[in-house]
Amino acid sequence: MNVRVLLVDDEELLRLAFGMILRAEPDMEPVGEAADGAAAVELARRLRPDVVLMDVRMPGTDGIEATRRLLREVPGTRVLVLTTFDLDAYAFEALRAGASGFLPKNSRPEELLAAIRDVARGDAVVSPRVTRLLLDRFAHRLPAAGDDGAGGGDGGGDTERLRVLTAREREVLLGAARGLTNAELAAALGLAEPTVKKHLGRVMAKLGLRDRVQAVIFAYECGLVGPG
Repeated sequence: MNVRVLLVDDEELLRLAFGMILRAEPDMEPVGEAADGAAAVELARRLRPDVVLMDVRMPGTDGIEATRRLLREVPGTRVLVLTTFDLDAYAFEALRAGASGFLPKNSRPEELLAAIRDVARGDAVVSPRVTRLLLDRFAHRLPAAGDDGAGGGDGGGDTERLRVLTAREREVLLGAARGLTNAELAAALGLAEPTVKKHLGRVMAKLGLRDRVQAVIFAYECGLVGPG
């Protein structure tokens, strides 16, 4: 089955280039293009793409607000945001809005294609350590997450939500939030790696989180971990 991709960027040449890359792949199908966030949300409602390749900085409705609206209005669609720099506040805020990952615009075509495939499978395209670095670097400069953010509310409400987790699930969430990979978590907790993955899946299901990135942000916003 082809991965259906919506291309969103205010630069027409970039949309053209991305479209050419995708059309050369037997499992990719660019289904539409938009030059701003508002048009992207409208197109996504109609086309129901698997993945939206979203420029984070656009005039009018930017990629952050578009991501927030799109994921609320078009469930099942995932967003991969494009940034000018590897680590910046826009990338962090896009993750908090619900994006499944981010990619620099100067990434190689093979990196772009791999990231789209990963996001379409439900994986997050940000390593645990990069996610934590973003949190440490920018969280103190940004407002607390609201109802539409990754945490789903204020810190107190998020702390209450932690009670649905077992002690082991909290351990796994804490390790993931500290930037440990599944293999490192398995070694630290004396578990098999598939068991760690299963625990993480239960954590995300119980807390209503999309992926590992959102789980890490949740742990940060509810105070389970902090900067440093």
